[in-house]
Amino acid sequence: MRVRVDDDGAGVPIGDRSSVFERFVRLDESRSRDAGGSGLGLSIVADVVRLHDGSVEIVDGALGGAGFVVMLPAANRS
Repeated sequence: MRVRVDDDGAGVPIGDRSSVFERFVRLDESRSRDAGGSGLGLSIVADVVRLHDGSVEIVDGALGGAGFVVMLPAANRS
């Protein structure tokens, strides 16, 4: 199964794409932690996807921002 989510924001620079899946990483330092989150969302996504033998990557988005692509193996049906 393939799931893709695109946004129209600023995107994620190529050099930062792997680091945003680490805990507490936030690229926008101007945001306060109260209003800008804790930097855990994408690390949780990566952990859950990995636990299901899948992968997640960031690509250039169709809307001008980032594209997040999750690949999960097909479920075995008994």
